Amino acid sequence: MSNRLYPLKFEPIYQYRPWGGRQLAHFLSKPLPKNEPIGEAWLLSDREDCASIVLDGSLKGYTLTDVLKDFPEEIMGKVFTSGNRFPLLLKFLDCKEILSVQVHPSDNQKELIPKGDTGKTEAWVVLETGKDSRIYAGLHKGTTKKNLLESIQDKSISDRLHSFVPKAGDAVLIQSGTVHALKATVVFEVQENSDTTFKLYDWDRIDAKTNKPRDLQIEKALACIDFTKTEIGTVTPIDDAHDPNSKEQLIHCPQFVVWRTRSTRPFLVGRSGELRILVCIDGKANLKNHTNDYPFHTGEVILLPANLGTCSIEPIEKATVLEIGIPAYMKEIIL
Repeated sequence: MSNRLYPLKFEPIYQYRPWGGRQLAHFLSKPLPKNEPIGEAWLLSDREDCASIVLDGSLKGYTLTDVLKDFPEEIMGKVFTSGNRFPLLLKFLDCKEILSVQVHPSDNQKELIPKGDTGKTEAWVVLETGKDSRIYAGLHKGTTKKNLLESIQDKSISDRLHSFVPKAGDAVLIQSGTVHALKATVVFEVQENSDTTFKLYDWDRIDAKTNKPRDLQIEKALACIDFTKTEIGTVTPIDDAHDPNSKEQLIHCPQFVVWRTRSTRPFLVGRSGELRILVCIDGKANLKNHTNDYPFHTGEVILLPANLGTCSIEPIEKATVLEIGIPAYMKEIIL
């Protein structure tokens, strides 16, 4: 394997979901599998059963797992422990139909988490909406375990869910323990590297592949719900008054920090000694690293290893780019 690192692109991994659609073709150049609903594109994944593959350069064909094993400190920075999994999982979601009503455990609820997995806090950035779009985030005040269970049994659970109509550009933080769902919306999702989801309700859906309803995990879901998480709304971005390129902080939580830059002019990304992940969610640009240029288009993800330092993004007309950092591997949070 080469000992020289560079900005790493990865091939998206498509996932069948019974609630999915075909809208991800608008955001990704890789053709969708034919004749089935695609609900997720995993953009950056370090999971044993689904690891992202480097798309080009001297490391083409290697998985993120391989690269982390060979270059742990160069990619993650000095505080990373060799042998650990990459801590985040990045996706696009196309929720043509409504998701199951679901919840994820926290990192502290180890009795509910399969061995080797973690809890899951996640965040969404809305990319595309339709006439039926809706985000469900949190419970109405006064909801208890008893009346929530009753609403599942009599199929009135939607009356217990706080919801709102999203618009493109909205960002929402879904902390572990928050009951949530999505409908008729395309989002970018950043989450802890976990696949632990407990479904409370699935709208009497029949999975076309199995011709059966999907399994529910009502008891475990009820055990990990935080009933104080009520009526979650969109976040208020924090603008950087010193940055002329409209850089704003969307999300800041212990698991990740997300910044968004919308610009027609060149701007800087990355920071010396720190891993950063870039996601182009609109437009086209070139990423410049020293003397090399890398095309960067809508739907693409670039991992900037910690040892690369600062890079420049030069939009072609206009580009919107998300930049993601991981607080555990950052010296300090700087907007």
